[in-house]
Amino acid sequence: MRGSRAVPPQLLLMASLLALSPAGAAQRSRGSRSVSQVCVEKSLIFRSNTPYSTDIVSDPGGQDPLFCVQLDDSKLNYFQQPQDIQESDFAEFLEKYGRHSFLAPSQVQPSFSAFYRAGDPILIYFDSSSVLSVLRQPIKMGASGLCVDGNPAGFLDSKSTSCTRIFANLSKSCMTDPALDAASYYHDFTVLKVPINDTVMPSMKVNVTAVSPPGAPHMKDSTCINVVSEVTYEIEYSGTSGIQSVSVQFKVSNISVNSRSSLQQHFTMHFRTRTLSHMLPRSGNPGYITEAPLLIANSGAKQHMSILRSESDGSCSQFLRHTVQFGRNMRTGCKISLSPILEDSNCSYIQQKLYKAFQGMNRTEDFAVTGSAHSTQAEEWMTVLIENCSVEAVNCTSCCMVPVTLEIQILWTKVGLLSSPQAQVVGTRHFYQCQPLKFLNMSMVPVTTIVTFTDMTDWPEPPRGQPQKHWKLPFDIFFPFKVAMNVERTYRGDLAGYLLLILLMSSIFCF
Repeated sequence: MRGSRAVPPQLLLMASLLALSPAGAAQRSRGSRSVSQVCVEKSLIFRSNTPYSTDIVSDPGGQDPLFCVQLDDSKLNYFQQPQDIQESDFAEFLEKYGRHSFLAPSQVQPSFSAFYRAGDPILIYFDSSSVLSVLRQPIKMGASGLCVDGNPAGFLDSKSTSCTRIFANLSKSCMTDPALDAASYYHDFTVLKVPINDTVMPSMKVNVTAVSPPGAPHMKDSTCINVVSEVTYEIEYSGTSGIQSVSVQFKVSNISVNSRSSLQQHFTMHFRTRTLSHMLPRSGNPGYITEAPLLIANSGAKQHMSILRSESDGSCSQFLRHTVQFGRNMRTGCKISLSPILEDSNCSYIQQKLYKAFQGMNRTEDFAVTGSAHSTQAEEWMTVLIENCSVEAVNCTSCCMVPVTLEIQILWTKVGLLSSPQAQVVGTRHFYQCQPLKFLNMSMVPVTTIVTFTDMTDWPEPPRGQPQKHWKLPFDIFFPFKVAMNVERTYRGDLAGYLLLILLMSSIFCF
């Protein structure tokens, strides 16, 4: 009703209590009301801030006074009749009550900074509709934990959330609900590198790359197949230059149709920085230091070599990996899940998926010979030798040869001065071991990664030292006296010789 005043919330709460009051029940039990009122005991009323009058009446049974509200009387309702406004009075009332809220709000364009700050919403752009929006990370709401899809993902806010979706009609929602379809999380939109205030240029867009995307959900018998149960975004950024790359991975599950179908979904947002080559810390100068990260190159950019890492449930982590440390032998194992749709029809798909899982986001193309190798010096880098599996299976018509073990063999040696030898890598080989995989028999493939370091240092013969004097020790206690006597005898003999020589020379000169 235009211009009417709503019933105060205190009266609404009171009226709901009145319906359950003992007085009201007593009146209903008699079949008619003595008065058109609903009452409660006065002791239950703590405060009344209503501008309308209230009554305190006595209970016919002689009990405590009651606080009553008149019902079903149009003359005593709690609405005010609005005042009639004539054309001549309109300007007067407009001047008295008019505010800026009567005016249409101006369309204020949102202002953005030149780069993303921590916590800022990440902007996305839909090319088909030219609509600017934000990347969202669903969260749970309330005690039931139901999914709320409007929560924006914050820049540099790496976190994981989970929530529950309940379906009244799963057969219909299976193929129509975008929250269940993996394509809705990366298809038809791009991520903006930095916030913008002007036209979206192609150079500002970053495509979202789906890693092994599953197929669309569909019904099979009474089960919804390929339902997204986990979404993981990996966002790479570089300082004020903004977002550089975005990838997304999925885990899918199947839901059976029943009276109350539900799905637990998990969403993870992970940020990592793109480290420039000149900023990557050295692993030695010049030789490698033991347990320092092994340096590799991927498209000219220096990175750290890494291998697969397992989660708490034994599955291979999608983004977290172990860093290979120089001189430290390693062995890891985990399980990689396969897509249930492409298992039985695409052997090359499974092979490529396992190869990519072993290689990770940063594929090893070259490795640094020394710990201080510079990316622009070609002589300081060597190519990795890679031996893949054979495509064809042996003695198996329905098998696919897939890599299950990666052995990284690293040969190194020490060079330079013996006083300060420097460790450097002389060769690296990635050797894949394969085994036949039967389709429709395994949904999880166990894989193993082994890293071995082999020291090939050829040490020279130790240098020979200078000759030393041979010192003799006395054999008895009379040795000092014998030495003294020998010295005296030698002295006497020498003196006689000198005298004889003098006499001979004197006789010659006299004649």
